Amino acid sequence: MTQEAGLWNVANLLTMVRIVLVPVFVGFMLAGGTAWRLAALATFCVASLTDLLDGRLARSRGLVTDFGKIADPVADKALTGAALICLSALGELPWWVTGVIMFRELGVTALRFWVLRRGVIAASRGGKLKTLLQVIAICLYVLPATLSPPAIVRELFMAAAVVVTVVTGVDYVLQAMRLRRSEPGRSEPGRSEPGRSEPGRSEPAAGR
Repeated sequence: MTQEAGLWNVANLLTMVRIVLVPVFVGFMLAGGTAWRLAALATFCVASLTDLLDGRLARSRGLVTDFGKIADPVADKALTGAALICLSALGELPWWVTGVIMFRELGVTALRFWVLRRGVIAASRGGKLKTLLQVIAICLYVLPATLSPPAIVRELFMAAAVVVTVVTGVDYVLQAMRLRRSEPGRSEPGRSEPGRSEPGRSEPAAGR
């Protein structure tokens, strides 16, 4: 059984690093110029890597805290949201794409907390694929124009990310509805019990 870990542990520190990197990323994005865009890309990649690392560390060492359960999904959504909003504000990504993705991300996080007393909606393979596609698509858009692949390539990746984002969002809604109708304390069949299941602090923290 996973026990509550102390607040100051490596997984929580990585989450806090990710939060700190969000405004740094935004500053680089808005600065303009090839060098700043490369700096923004590097910052986004490092921040995304902390998400993967803190998940693995928390699972292997049982580093589960109340702070992590709240901070991890906040950090994830802040990073993704900052990247999408910056791209849309710069006129490089349609606002409807940003709106659809952020509506799903915030909605699923709310659903996880809504059903928390009745069970856990564990991250699915589709959710992990969604995260991977979002990271790749955002990286392709953040690349400076001189280094960016043909527009069709990044548009295809972003389209795939949007489709998987919507489909997995619908799946999570259905899971949440089934959990709300189940007995309190029972997790979704075939789903993991409270604790870590993918990058994030613990479900519902891994807001995927």
